[in-house]
Amino acid sequence: MSVPEHPIVVASRSCETALVEDEELVTDQVAYYRARAPIYDEWWQRCGAYDKGPEMEAEWDRQLDQVKEALRAFSVSGNVLELAGGTGWWTERLAQSADHLTVVDSSPEVLEVNRIRTARADVEYVVADLFAWVPQSSYDVVFFSFWLSHVPRQRCGAFWSMVRSCLSPGGRVFLIDNHRDPHIPERHFKDPYVVRYEPDKQVRRLDDGREYNVVKVMYEPDELAVQLTDLGWTADIKATRWFLFGTAHPR
Repeated sequence: MSVPEHPIVVASRSCETALVEDEELVTDQVAYYRARAPIYDEWWQRCGAYDKGPEMEAEWDRQLDQVKEALRAFSVSGNVLELAGGTGWWTERLAQSADHLTVVDSSPEVLEVNRIRTARADVEYVVADLFAWVPQSSYDVVFFSFWLSHVPRQRCGAFWSMVRSCLSPGGRVFLIDNHRDPHIPERHFKDPYVVRYEPDKQVRRLDDGREYNVVKVMYEPDELAVQLTDLGWTADIKATRWFLFGTAHPR
């Protein structure tokens, strides 16, 4: 069965968007995920360089089931926006219950994988820099997975303001991200592509030797909940050993 074609809209960056000190880091991060698009799913599928054996895979699946159940209970519906949609592992699930789904990501390479995987002509894809993108509609649900940890701390206020501007009255947010169990030694979490860990940043090297700087802010549930409270949100944030997840809505 052929995959229905759907146009990908390219959103231009506003010339009025001010450059900030971390612009180079964010640009490097975008380049990394574009370059890694063909092998990105190894991480999610726990294969290739991420294969840690059947016991670790079973534990990954067990924890992931908790996240899936929380999303099921959240009940995604209406006009839905997915930010940093990536290769589509969550897009497939969102599309099952959304009345309309828009997916935004800075990488056309990963969105092409997403489009093929999701195989839905009614899903709208937008290539855009999420730090500059301005929504053209309002949404009942905003969803993002494994994205907040890539937002520099100094941009968090602006990012959450953008998310708020996306929401219809009564709109809600569901987020998923990485979580590091502080009681487990660092070596158990080492990503095979990370060559250096720094505060809120990682240096990653692809198989061809190219190196990139990537933002990686690892939140604890209480820390994120307090941050969101200070920004004017009501949040319920939980975590397993490896996943951070939860809901938020504007106060």
